[in-house]
Amino acid sequence: MRIPGPPKTPSSATAVAASAVAIISGWATSVVATGLITGWWRTDRLFCVGVGFLTAIFGAATIAAVTWLLLRRRMGIFLSVVAALLALLIFCGIFIAGAHMAGVVYAFPALPAATIALALVPSTWRWTEPG
Repeated sequence: MRIPGPPKTPSSATAVAASAVAIISGWATSVVATGLITGWWRTDRLFCVGVGFLTAIFGAATIAAVTWLLLRRRMGIFLSVVAALLALLIFCGIFIAGAHMAGVVYAFPALPAATIALALVPSTWRWTEPG
């Protein structure tokens, strides 16, 4: 017969991984957006303002998401997903606009996708469970 002990503390591995990938994704997305804005400013300022606005919102959401996720707040999961979706929206805009980017940039959308996947796994939900 097994005697039940105190409940195990949930692992923080996926929450920390989601935070790390979100930080790297934030850096990559911001670098690409900045490069796009500086390259297209003379030809399409409205597009550049739109990308800049999305990037600013994305950056703020990513910073808040990482902070709240590491503080074990459930809102960190939701903000991580929202920030990653904004990053994917930025990349879609860049690719649809036909901007000439280095080949590696086409792999960058994998970072926000990985952030979403890591934020939504059950162990991350357990890590942020209230109580």
